[in-house]
Amino acid sequence: METVEIIGYIAALLIGIILGLLGGGGSILTVPLLVYIMGYNPVVATAYSLFVVGTSSIAGVAQKLRMGLVDLKTGFSFVFPSFIAVYLSRRYLVPALPETFFKIGDFEFTQSMGLMLFFAFVMLYSAFAMIRSKNSEESATKIPYYQIFIQGIAIGFITGMIGAGGGFLYVPALVLWSGLPMKKAVGTSLVIIAVNSLIGFSGDVQNLDIEWVFLLIFSLLTLIGVLIGGKLSKYVPNKKLKRSFGYFILIMSFYIIYKELL
Repeated sequence: METVEIIGYIAALLIGIILGLLGGGGSILTVPLLVYIMGYNPVVATAYSLFVVGTSSIAGVAQKLRMGLVDLKTGFSFVFPSFIAVYLSRRYLVPALPETFFKIGDFEFTQSMGLMLFFAFVMLYSAFAMIRSKNSEESATKIPYYQIFIQGIAIGFITGMIGAGGGFLYVPALVLWSGLPMKKAVGTSLVIIAVNSLIGFSGDVQNLDIEWVFLLIFSLLTLIGVLIGGKLSKYVPNKKLKRSFGYFILIMSFYIIYKELL
């Protein structure tokens, strides 16, 4: 086993711990890891990320359900519009993207660069929303279902494009728009992530050759990490968890921008 593979498998465990602890962030680490360390193309990396985060989230859902930290009604209200958008974007939109968007002199703005930068800027928006929000759990008001439907479609297309489970978008949405406490938002987001990610990946299976041995080992280690992270979440206060989530996303977004542009 090569050193790069060993690093990848260790990182898989860490990704799972973050996903179990924060209800998101798994794909934020998985995609850069697969692209920058493991050497995968961003389209393949985003596909693998969907499978890894989706399968490990199932274990997280079971754990959070036993702890009473899942609002299934709110979760499934996001699931239906989201998974339609995720599937369509992975099946038809991503494969249709050109290899090169444009050239200016020696500078070439490629498909890979575009996907990673889009990923980073979506993360920036989510990070600032979580860091700047104050007392959102007490002041947030529940929004009508038609608005949830529209937001679910929008987030679904975004997460489908970047190959993310979407926890870094769904957790803020559940806290800020649906008025869920942070820890319940984390558990509820795992329901949405599991469904969306696996349905999105089913669109990729029809377009890509999958390295199943690597993917299954990586996913198993991530799943173990999710269970560890879920246990650890009991000892972290809601407020501290929310701000940590925001700062974590912020740091990762700047890292991706740095890697792509500098």
